[in-house]
Amino acid sequence: MVLESTVVCVDTSEYMRNGDFIPTRIQAQQDAVNLICLSKTRSNVENTVGLITLANVKVLVTLSSDVGRILASLHQAQPKGDLSFITGIRVAHLALKHRMGKNHRMRIIAFVGSPILNDDKELVKLAKKLKKEKVNVDLVNFGEDKANTDKLTAFIDTINGSDGTGSHLVTIPPGTLLSDALMNSPIIVGEDGTGAVPGLPGTGGDFEFGFDPSTDPELAMALRISMEEQRQRQEDTTQPGDATPMEDATPKPTTEAPADSEEALLEQALAMSMDPDAPSAMETPMPDLNTMSEEEQIAYAMQMSLAQSSELSGLISDSAASEIPMETDTPVSMDGETSKAEGENEDFSELMSDPAFLQSVMENLPGVDISSEAVRDAMGTLTQQQQQQSEEKKKDDAKSKDKK
Repeated sequence: MVLESTVVCVDTSEYMRNGDFIPTRIQAQQDAVNLICLSKTRSNVENTVGLITLANVKVLVTLSSDVGRILASLHQAQPKGDLSFITGIRVAHLALKHRMGKNHRMRIIAFVGSPILNDDKELVKLAKKLKKEKVNVDLVNFGEDKANTDKLTAFIDTINGSDGTGSHLVTIPPGTLLSDALMNSPIIVGEDGTGAVPGLPGTGGDFEFGFDPSTDPELAMALRISMEEQRQRQEDTTQPGDATPMEDATPKPTTEAPADSEEALLEQALAMSMDPDAPSAMETPMPDLNTMSEEEQIAYAMQMSLAQSSELSGLISDSAASEIPMETDTPVSMDGETSKAEGENEDFSELMSDPAFLQSVMENLPGVDISSEAVRDAMGTLTQQQQQQSEEKKKDDAKSKDKK
């Protein structure tokens, strides 16, 4: 690709407020300038583009490869004043003389949408100077083509001479989009098509949405946002299905309440009281704590603790009974052993009904407040039950002895 430095001259006169080009002349010109800047910078990464106004001549952007900077300055320019064609072209020529890449070819692309006030002689004189300096000029004639076509044609013919073809004049009638008219023009693709750039419409490239996003940036942005939202929705619908097995496989915590809350401490006490190594814990099914009231949970914790204590005392009594014949040399009958074991069981039952003993057991349970009314009521209920069971057992033992 040819290395080239280009200065784009835009018409910012009051004539650019007219609406014969959709939506207005100046907005249609902005889209066309966008197309040209992208074409020049994409054709070669070293190419640079500058921007100058032809009304109230001013350099908006010096030669640069930053298209975003150029377009930002372009959209800030508003219609004001009259067209100064010759002055603007001279300033553009001066800017090209101070280009960084001295091996770059020089080109001026000027948009003319207002009547040219200069006469033909001045235009021809300027054209001869540009030809001598080897500056190519492309002119986009629109809006006032009847008044300007003859002058601009003479200007381009003078620059090209008899054999030159480096400069071009493109005249666009009203009602036509400037960007569409320039897509297949020599200004974009060149006379032999060598300036065609992939990604630009009409030059053999394909766009993401089927059109040049530079011609309608707002529509392109809306389409990108819509596609991103659709992609996000698809990810949201697939992620829950993929994450469900992992969530099911992950063990959930037994409680979500804070560690220092009463419910958490109570459940912790129940878990510690129900030791999986103890036989009673394995034989007794675990009740649903969520359906139990606070008093029922405390009562259940006390029952489990008493059950473990009774099993422990039973082991102690069995070991004591087995050691009695070794400690005493006197033989003991079976009835005596039975009565003795029964007496020990009776003594242990009385111990279970002792409030002081129950209070000492409850103090060792974590998370149980023995001073609460619920605990006291539960202890009183269990004590009464133990006493009733002990009395009934004594009566049964007495009846059995009487029968014997």
